[in-house]
Amino acid sequence: MKTTNSIELTDEELVYKIVETNNTHLFAVLYDRFSGVVYNKCYGFSKSKEEAEDLTHDVFIQLFIKLRTFKGKSKFSTWLYSFTYNFCVNYVQRNSHKKKEKVTVVSDVIKENDSAVDEIDDATLFELKSDKLAKAMEIIDPNDKVILLMKYQDDMSIKELSQILEIGESAVKMRLKRAKEKIVKVYHEI
Repeated sequence: MKTTNSIELTDEELVYKIVETNNTHLFAVLYDRFSGVVYNKCYGFSKSKEEAEDLTHDVFIQLFIKLRTFKGKSKFSTWLYSFTYNFCVNYVQRNSHKKKEKVTVVSDVIKENDSAVDEIDDATLFELKSDKLAKAMEIIDPNDKVILLMKYQDDMSIKELSQILEIGESAVKMRLKRAKEKIVKVYHEI
């Protein structure tokens, strides 16, 4: 006989029970399971720990409201990752006018290593100095930033990225290629 202890429920069972009962105590269990992961994603989009905490709080408020839209077509963790990603991208885009004031226009002219930029391998990314790389990550488009973080920080596969971003695997590969080219270009211009 299956126990209904909220700690023993799968993520998906927990979500269905929350939707069915609107139980805030069960939602607290869900929060405890995923707040660290959501915070880490939000921190990747934010400028400070405080901003990441605020974003995490906002994500969970929206999550409580939108939880019934989870249909179970994927694992809940994958759906939540996509939900958090979309929330953070929208947040960054809403505040992009502030960002644009700080970022200088990056010219399209690369004088050196034009051919090297065409084929950026993973080893090239790993050789970049972290402080300079962090500055470059702030400059590039949020969509490029997040796909690089998901691939290299979260170690997601092309298939997982395809599910989360809701695009084909070939589109994921193309976005990764372009994002790598952009980050290396910006890195060398700093």
